[in-house]
Amino acid sequence: MRHFGHIPSATRAGLFHREPAEFTADSPARTLAVALGATLYSPATRPRLADDVRKQAARGVVSMVLCLEDSISDADVEDGEANLVRQFADLAAGTVTDADTATAPGADGATGTTPDAGAVTDVPLLFIRVREPRQITDLVTRLGESVRLLSGFVLPKFTETRGRAFLEALTQAERTSGRRLFAMPVLESPELLHLETRAETLAGIASITDKYRDQVLALRLGVTDFCSAYGLRRSPDMTAYDVKIVANVIADVVNVLGRSDGTGFTVTGPVWEYFRPGERMFKPQLRRSPFLEGRAEDLRTALIEHDLDGLLREIELDRANGLLGKTCIHPTHVVPVHALSVVSHEEWSDAQDILRPEQCGGGVLRSAYTNKMNEVKPHRAWAERILQRAEVFGVAHEDVGFVDLLTAGLAG
Repeated sequence: MRHFGHIPSATRAGLFHREPAEFTADSPARTLAVALGATLYSPATRPRLADDVRKQAARGVVSMVLCLEDSISDADVEDGEANLVRQFADLAAGTVTDADTATAPGADGATGTTPDAGAVTDVPLLFIRVREPRQITDLVTRLGESVRLLSGFVLPKFTETRGRAFLEALTQAERTSGRRLFAMPVLESPELLHLETRAETLAGIASITDKYRDQVLALRLGVTDFCSAYGLRRSPDMTAYDVKIVANVIADVVNVLGRSDGTGFTVTGPVWEYFRPGERMFKPQLRRSPFLEGRAEDLRTALIEHDLDGLLREIELDRANGLLGKTCIHPTHVVPVHALSVVSHEEWSDAQDILRPEQCGGGVLRSAYTNKMNEVKPHRAWAERILQRAEVFGVAHEDVGFVDLLTAGLAG
């Protein structure tokens, strides 16, 4: 799979200076953590779930969570588990592996990860969000041969105490299945939100995730649960960062768990809840000029009408605050997340200059774009992250902007 792999190759070549690299579920964890992108959630009870997965993969989704937790009723959990077993069997019966078809290089010769023999190539990375640790081992056993389609589990309301049992169950499930399975803990507990217990809770989470570092793919933020603890809900005119009690938690999570010194993890952005138009109180947050330049004013109007201008602003704020990727509950959110994840030619140029071997001693450089200072040592960690993102999301041509990427992604 690859980001923007659902659009025609000629269109992709016209958009990218360096095309997104291919990857599979067997790629290195470091690659997959960055490649998650817009992770689309779906209730595990959907009767045609296998068809939904295939359809979303064809539209550019590369990671999905099939949810047995808050998205379904308590009374539906057993039915949801049984449905997952049936739907995974359906998917397994129709999937293609690299043993069946060869993987071609990108149009510009960009290097990607060569899939291992038998690696699944036509479904997204699939995760199951469970409620209790026992569900992990039980489901892996019940999935049988179709467990090869499973990339891991999402662990709710994660703390050191609660998380230990989940991670022990995951380790047991790996032994049983004989395959690598990842954990994506969700940080959403009241202990993390409440100021008097936050530092201790973060320290505990840092300790347990470090112990199981090889199995923790990314950390997810449960902002809806944070708001619930205070009876709050942000409107489509506001981002998570406008709700200060939530913004403060995000900052502390990144401070402790998102460091670039080798101790941190990928932390993903919070869910955007809105996908239908409603009455607006504030002015739209999308400037008109980028859309006029791209002759896409109708697209700007459609984004505003569906309250996606707030989503776009939140995606930008996610990245500015150290988050990468995003939890999504509607397919219309996926392409905006991916379009804003593509590395601009300017970012790539600056990162390349900063990381040149001859600059290892430090110093200051003028950007090739002649609009900023690049200070080699302080900006090195930033540059390394830019190149990681460039590998899986690609580098846009110099004259290609977000509007071009969004338009192509939506057209498919």
